[in-house]
Amino acid sequence: QAEEELREGCARHALQLQEMGRRERLLRADLGLAREQLESFKTQVMQECSPAAADVAGKAMTEQQVIGKVRQISEENQQSHEREKHLQEELSSRLTKEKEMSADVEVFKKSLRELR
Repeated sequence: QAEEELREGCARHALQLQEMGRRERLLRADLGLAREQLESFKTQVMQECSPAAADVAGKAMTEQQVIGKVRQISEENQQSHEREKHLQEELSSRLTKEKEMSADVEVFKKSLRELR
């Protein structure tokens, strides 16, 4: 009976090892796919950021260069948003002043009419 239990235990362990091997192969395949996707994304980012830089003398851009370029674009985007906000505030201020001036002109016109 001990021998039978030992065989069953070995069979269970063999099945577990097979399952672990299968999972490892799947994980390796997923990792390979993720690496390919990352490289593709990196290439796309560099082509969008700077088409000429993406293929400098056939060299692939390093991850640090990609990160630097993305940071630069992000900072430029933030600056654009801040500039847009500033311009919107300035425009709003000017429109308010224009409305006030228009109202003043109307009062002045009315006063002139009353003087005639």
